[in-house]
Amino acid sequence: MIAVTGATGQLGQQVIKALLKKVPAGEIIAAVRTPENATDLTALGVQVRQADYTRPDTLLNAFTGVEKVLLISSNEIGSREVQHKAVIAAAKEAGVKLLAYTSLLHADSSSMGLGGEHRATEQALIASGVPYAILRNGWYTENYAASIAPAVAHGAFIGAAGEGKIASASRQDYAEAAAVVLTRQDVAGKTFELAGDEAYTLAQFTAEIAKASGKAIQYIDLPEAEFAAALKGAGLPHALAEMLADSDANAAKGALFDDSHTLSKLTGHPVTPWQDVVRAFVAQA
Repeated sequence: MIAVTGATGQLGQQVIKALLKKVPAGEIIAAVRTPENATDLTALGVQVRQADYTRPDTLLNAFTGVEKVLLISSNEIGSREVQHKAVIAAAKEAGVKLLAYTSLLHADSSSMGLGGEHRATEQALIASGVPYAILRNGWYTENYAASIAPAVAHGAFIGAAGEGKIASASRQDYAEAAAVVLTRQDVAGKTFELAGDEAYTLAQFTAEIAKASGKAIQYIDLPEAEFAAALKGAGLPHALAEMLADSDANAAKGALFDDSHTLSKLTGHPVTPWQDVVRAFVAQA
């Protein structure tokens, strides 16, 4: 049995679909905080179990009889270390034979603010004694693509990444990699640095938006503080705006770049071209 936590999230749903191409539905458990919100997963034939990161008792029940678990990192920044450690403890008590974790690209050396909780989780996982695999996911292309609609509307794409090279991949690519790791037998103790095959700057990303939309759109590079203020002004929560601005500022220093091609080697095919994601979002804008 394979359990996927956070299975109703955007990445979790994609992982479930990728797993269904490799193992029978009856061998997959969707571990979710609110089971009544997972009817679409139930319809796929997978078993749904409650797994609330803040309620250790639900975690142990969710992992009973499970051989492998994918811990998809919590989206509650600031609370993730405690939540992840609860999952690790439950997996150990349940006798899980492999715990895979979605971490951050180069988490051990990353200067990104997001890196701290990921490093702490990795350290706790290694110290737990539970066989592990660490999936250090790079940036999702969708993270930037989410700003395409306003960029088309206003003729500008703003950021703070300077000339930093960003090797992003689509959410589906990372999901497929997770499914591969969960169904292979030679991954225990390994760490995978996962990123796109081709890197770009945000100026190049913006140029692709302009090309796909047929409109004049310019990239406006801002200091980190100004970018954060602009995001807050657009209605983003304070913590999210600060995180995105910090991520961009560190991308300018290379934090989101990797050219190992580990992701495409793992899945056995090239990652989704970032240009394809841009065109798809432009079509929806």
